[in-house]
Amino acid sequence: MNSATPLTQQRQDSAAPNSNPYESERLLREYLLFHYATAREVAGHLWAPVDALEYPARCVTKCVDVSVLGAHSRALDLGCAVGRSTFELARHCGEVIGIDYSTSFIESAEAIRAGRSLAYDCLEEGELSKPLNALLPAGVDPSRVSFEQGDAMALRDGLGVFDVVLMANLIDRLHEPSKCLLSLARLVAPGGQLVITSPYTWMLEYTPRENWIGGRMEDGVPLRTLDGLRRCLERDFELVESRDLPFLIREHARKFQWSVAEGTRWIRRA
Repeated sequence: MNSATPLTQQRQDSAAPNSNPYESERLLREYLLFHYATAREVAGHLWAPVDALEYPARCVTKCVDVSVLGAHSRALDLGCAVGRSTFELARHCGEVIGIDYSTSFIESAEAIRAGRSLAYDCLEEGELSKPLNALLPAGVDPSRVSFEQGDAMALRDGLGVFDVVLMANLIDRLHEPSKCLLSLARLVAPGGQLVITSPYTWMLEYTPRENWIGGRMEDGVPLRTLDGLRRCLERDFELVESRDLPFLIREHARKFQWSVAEGTRWIRRA
């Protein structure tokens, strides 16, 4: 194991004006904590709902039918952030590709895949923080995993088809989510799984209102995001499961965000 690599050697503390908001060091620290911290590191001595921790891992363990996967299975983690779900998929698949729009997220995920201990600071209060390290999850074979920077709405050619495509907390952060959703049929093998999780937090700074696939009125009728997903996917996919997935995001030692995503699993029609 190499010595820890501090984030301060990699990134400036905030992104440049009008740049990708996911390139700031602050957000990178928050995502590393969200993906890799233990329950004690997240909540300390305070009470925390156990079923809201390790969300990136639960997107796999709770939403993907891993019983049909094996050494020859391929998986795509689209919007992989700093890679925890990608590594969890590698427990069940022989090849996993993680793709994210953020260069800093991909660089960090690749550093972890390469076996480095990635040092970062966890905010305690005010200007106070404590040092933590993000590590490759135990039992994961990193040779099964690769990461690359990419745009979910304009994926490169040559990716091939996958037995599982996971999109965790992505659709409500895309400029044009329907464009991404309508492109997924070519990526999922017949009989393969598409898993989408999201709290459906539609915000104008990420998605113009006219591009929201739910969370708005349409012709005087409420349009829910699940209905919008059906509209985009039902020609090529069948919805087979839906569940609530709570998750906890730490802001500092005594302030947390508690959210509930909806996790849906779809099967690619033959």
